[in-house]
Amino acid sequence: MLAGCRRALPAALGRALRGRAAGPGGRAVSTSWCPVGTAFDAKQQQQPLRGGAAGRDTGLFGVPELSCPEGFQEAQDKALQESEQLVQKACSTPPGPETVMIFDQLSDSLCRVADLADFVKVAHPDFAFREAAEEACRNIGTVVEKLNTDVELCQSLRRLLVDETVMSSLDPETRRVAELFMFDFEISGIHLDEEKRKKAVDLNIRILDLCNEFLIGAHIPNKIDKHVLPEHIRYNFTAEGNYLQVAGLHADCPDDLVREAAYKIFLHSNAQQLARLEELLVSRNSLAQLVGYDTFAHRALQGTMAKNPETVRQFLEKLSEQLSKRTQKDFQMMTEMKMKLNPHNSMLMPWDHPYYSGVLRAERYNIDPGLYCPFFSLGACMEGLNSLFSQLLGISLYAEQTKRGEIWSEDVRKLAVVHETEGLLGYIYCDFFQRPDKPHQDCHFTVRGGRLKENGEYQLPVVVLMLSLPKSARGTPTLLSPGMMENLFHEMGHAMHSMLGRTRYQHVTGTRCPTDFAEVPSILMEYFANDYRVVNQFARHYKTGQPLPKTMVSRLCESKKVCAAADMQLQVFYAVLDQIYHGEHPLKKSTTEILKETQERVYGLPYVPNTAWQLRFSHLVGYGAKYYSYLMSRAVASMVWKQCFAQNPFDRAMGERYRREMLAHGGGKEPMLMVQGMLQKSPSVEDFVDALVSDLDHDFETFIMDS
Repeated sequence: MLAGCRRALPAALGRALRGRAAGPGGRAVSTSWCPVGTAFDAKQQQQPLRGGAAGRDTGLFGVPELSCPEGFQEAQDKALQESEQLVQKACSTPPGPETVMIFDQLSDSLCRVADLADFVKVAHPDFAFREAAEEACRNIGTVVEKLNTDVELCQSLRRLLVDETVMSSLDPETRRVAELFMFDFEISGIHLDEEKRKKAVDLNIRILDLCNEFLIGAHIPNKIDKHVLPEHIRYNFTAEGNYLQVAGLHADCPDDLVREAAYKIFLHSNAQQLARLEELLVSRNSLAQLVGYDTFAHRALQGTMAKNPETVRQFLEKLSEQLSKRTQKDFQMMTEMKMKLNPHNSMLMPWDHPYYSGVLRAERYNIDPGLYCPFFSLGACMEGLNSLFSQLLGISLYAEQTKRGEIWSEDVRKLAVVHETEGLLGYIYCDFFQRPDKPHQDCHFTVRGGRLKENGEYQLPVVVLMLSLPKSARGTPTLLSPGMMENLFHEMGHAMHSMLGRTRYQHVTGTRCPTDFAEVPSILMEYFANDYRVVNQFARHYKTGQPLPKTMVSRLCESKKVCAAADMQLQVFYAVLDQIYHGEHPLKKSTTEILKETQERVYGLPYVPNTAWQLRFSHLVGYGAKYYSYLMSRAVASMVWKQCFAQNPFDRAMGERYRREMLAHGGGKEPMLMVQGMLQKSPSVEDFVDALVSDLDHDFETFIMDS
């Protein structure tokens, strides 16, 4: 029943709501807010964000208990005590809308600790905080699995669902949330006898542990005796006595030998990690079959846009078929480029794809990220987002002062999200900069979901956006590469979904929706980030104020289409591999043999002996059987962009329709119904494939300009 948990400008400022009250039902506006752009400039970064109003202390995110690591135990105990009372209340309440509200309160009381801990365990600089959060996650997770097999609790919900009179009186969102809670019970095996229910709980807990262990193992560097490598390439790797540490693929290194060595060493098979993966896949399959599904993929895809593995397979096969000739052409171009730069060893290998596709892009369109960075200061990009949201949705972003203890690093910024008539919608904490022990990943975390509280107030959503931006040199603003700017827009798409998915129930708030729909708002933002009309509103040289020339934006956008078919084919390969691993068991071969066979059949570049890329495939944890979601979400985002925003990316009427049809419901409405509402039609698998493939076509106008 807790499946929802843990799912991560000038023009606008002219219309600021300075100090006046919000509209009906809205929150009053604070007079301590400041423009978003200035909060991210170089000078501001030198000032500690501590000691807000009256210098009062608080805990992380304003949670009083979390002023120290031990507070997690206190917060956890409080949540568990509250949950016990709510379970008793649910079991004694007659069937009605109040039943759903109590279940949502129960979900909220546990999620408020679990979601927050889920972020802290990976991002807090203090090990004691991370350790305490990890323990809280595990403890809450164990309680959730037990609640999901609590027969009496389930019966209280079932009494509601079988009462046709009461059900027909409920609004569609309440009915759907009730059904989703029941679905959580069913996939946990509530219908089984006591012995099998206990087995389901034990399997779920074991799966949680295996997921954590696999994630840790996926990021651990490999070591090798330094004498194994030629002396002239050793400096590329971190030395540790007589060993060299290889922590990644060095995909951008121009030296073919360095990339080859990194690939073979970093992806070298590891018996312990292999055993973890195999046990994880077997455990997931055992759980799925125990609760009545053919495979784990069938269980995981319930309620998604795709609905079942057969649709996913059909989607991936049709897409692969459409990409085939284009991919071969891309590989041919890469091979020719490698032959030109390295005639002695011109066979194209997996470690060559990222590097040579980048070389081809840079050569064909003269793309040097260094030429773009001065136009993309972080402050300017944030003002660009502010301007876009203001025009499309009537929303402004303001920086808000934090209290002492509220944030975990002094360079974190807190943004208030304010609607022009509805007032304060929620908060975004921006953890944008690199620091020791912080994961190098860009993601969105829900810290607190929005919901309508019992007293009629709305519980404001709180999220964190985590990026890995380099800190700026003193006296200069943080400058973003085009890729970093696009990632910022992507993650802000998730944040807006969280802010605007203002559902009555936190169980379905914001991004708590099926995975293959959750990426649509974020990927759609990438289309805005690549449109000159949007970029032209904020991209100014930080020294001269000169706007970024249109030809540079056009070339950048077109450069992304170079070798894009091969890039997409690689994603298809990952998605197919994920489906096979979570399909019929026992697997016909070892995970490495399946990798080899699938890589050569679907991707096309040869498998490298003694490597096991699947052991670094960390998405198998959070996206098990759902990796295809990135591709399907991109297809939907592409259709929404072309049909609704390509003509005018600032169309307010279309922005309101987007909010009304796609963002407002969170997970409270079937995903395909939301897509239908936006596109005014129900897209087929063929439509998805056509949308993705048409994005690969070059823009004729740019060719003319370049020629």
